[in-house]
Amino acid sequence: MALNLILLIKYSFSPTHPPLFPFFYLLKKYMPKRNLFSISCSYGDVVDLFVPSSAQVFDGKIIYCVAPAMGHNKDSHPECHLRVPSIVGALDNMKLTPKFRGSEIFELQNFRPATVDDIASVHAKAYVVGLEKAMDQASEQGLIFIEGSGPTYATPTTFQDSLVAAGAGISLVDSVVAASKIGKDPPTGFALIRPPGHHAVPKGPLGFCVFGNIAVAARYAQRFHGLKRVFIIDFDVHHGNGTNDAFYDDPDVFFLSTHQDGSYPGTGKIDQIGNLNGEGATLNLPLPGGSGDIAMRTVFDEVIVPCAQRFKPDIILVSAGYDGHVLDPLASLQFTTATYYTLASNIKQLAKDLCGGRCIFFLEGGYNLDSLSNSVADTFRAFLDEPSLASEVDNPDILYEEPSSKVKQAIQRVKHIHSL
Repeated sequence: MALNLILLIKYSFSPTHPPLFPFFYLLKKYMPKRNLFSISCSYGDVVDLFVPSSAQVFDGKIIYCVAPAMGHNKDSHPECHLRVPSIVGALDNMKLTPKFRGSEIFELQNFRPATVDDIASVHAKAYVVGLEKAMDQASEQGLIFIEGSGPTYATPTTFQDSLVAAGAGISLVDSVVAASKIGKDPPTGFALIRPPGHHAVPKGPLGFCVFGNIAVAARYAQRFHGLKRVFIIDFDVHHGNGTNDAFYDDPDVFFLSTHQDGSYPGTGKIDQIGNLNGEGATLNLPLPGGSGDIAMRTVFDEVIVPCAQRFKPDIILVSAGYDGHVLDPLASLQFTTATYYTLASNIKQLAKDLCGGRCIFFLEGGYNLDSLSNSVADTFRAFLDEPSLASEVDNPDILYEEPSSKVKQAIQRVKHIHSL
């Protein structure tokens, strides 16, 4: 029986066959559970990780989901329905899809939407239920605003689209974790999803965001996979206030945000470091306008790496906002495609060094379709360990001198506050 199971496992993980996991029932029935698919987590014990029957294991370098939310759209709004299709089109044009790369890249399809209970692990259930009921009003009016200050809208499909977006992240957690149990180099995940999530606070929507996709995935990783210590990196140009608030008292989720000082929504001050048992597990680093590639490389080496090494995460999740790009219309940092390539490459290596390679990116901001698409494509190249093509799309002539003294001051202050 054991030999038959081994052969079945080998077949199921073959790159030419969609892995469907029919063998997990047999494993549970015929073989000792603790001898199979266990990992050691940071809190000391060996933990048997739960693998849902829907999980798909893939042994390539990238696994990604696409959830474009085409019905969730407002004309002329920055967070529009063209964002994800623009990325997918660029990936196809640059031959960074399964069609061209075979077993290196896998698109996870037919993943399950998040449940109300999944969302309620982060958000107030009254908000989730209320949003579902508001879909009747959206159906009557075509479009409604679900945030008091106006920028976050809803259409008749917004509730379901938001469940799908959060479900993509959950499904990638399942697949990346499952792959990490059978190999030392699991694929890096990327949820190409919208609506984005990092501004959505526990009580409601904010700043184009409906549900906190990355926060929901973090709670799911803890609850269903025993991955107690979650390290979240947010390099969106805006502070991820919703993620910040969701885990502000939690010592087991380290939230690290770099963002432009003074940008929307005005939160993320450097002295906001967590509360109660979570004190010290939140790090906010506002960077001065004009910060660019040099600043981000320094931040990674002097802040992100030592924080992650000290925290010892079981998984790394990334709020990947590409609106810090110099061409983006909503802010004034001057990151380039090369900046995002370096970030992706370094974060992937960090995950490999610290948590068995378990790492998933979640699309957040990015509103210039060209810079967004090129930057995500170069992120994929970083995951593939291939050279960047940033020099073909970046224009160094539009860059200006970075405010190095102000950047240094900010870095030194945050290092002092967090004893780095």
